[in-house]
Amino acid sequence: MNHAFPCGTLPLDFVGTLRARRNTVPMEKLDSPELLDAWFVESGMLDAAPGADEADLEAAVELRELIYELVFLRLAGEELPAAAVAALNSRAAGMPVEVQLGKDGVSHTGSASQGLAGLAREAVEILGGDEGTLLRECARPECTQVYLDRSRGHRREWCAMKTCGSRVKSAAYRARQRSAQS
Repeated sequence: MNHAFPCGTLPLDFVGTLRARRNTVPMEKLDSPELLDAWFVESGMLDAAPGADEADLEAAVELRELIYELVFLRLAGEELPAAAVAALNSRAAGMPVEVQLGKDGVSHTGSASQGLAGLAREAVEILGGDEGTLLRECARPECTQVYLDRSRGHRREWCAMKTCGSRVKSAAYRARQRSAQS
């Protein structure tokens, strides 16, 4: 598997394809059309690779950064710029992924642009709906993953306990052990 899906929310997991945004050299997880194809299949949006090309990859990175910009502004409590909202709405108006029920169950087929339109629609729902108040950014300083805090007390701090939460807790434990030994 090439990609991680810690959020359980596809547009926010898609934003996470650029890891460690604040680092001098962030880690790009979408650096080829093949990796974009892999993201669509691994996420479950499409059953088969859509055959993305360089133009699809460029559109995907633009959409990812647009969603991140809007999420970041929403997190900061700032007004969303009309031009960015219009750009997201334009992307969301694209053709949807084709979903069909067959004898083997449900199938999801489409192009990369159809997958991107689906991500844009979900981002519109998050940013414009009640779930927008649940947006958070991971508390681990090296991580810039955003997620929806659906925990009961809305006190979730990390994008995923398996990764960031475990790292933070382990580091705190080691620091306490070193302090106790001093």
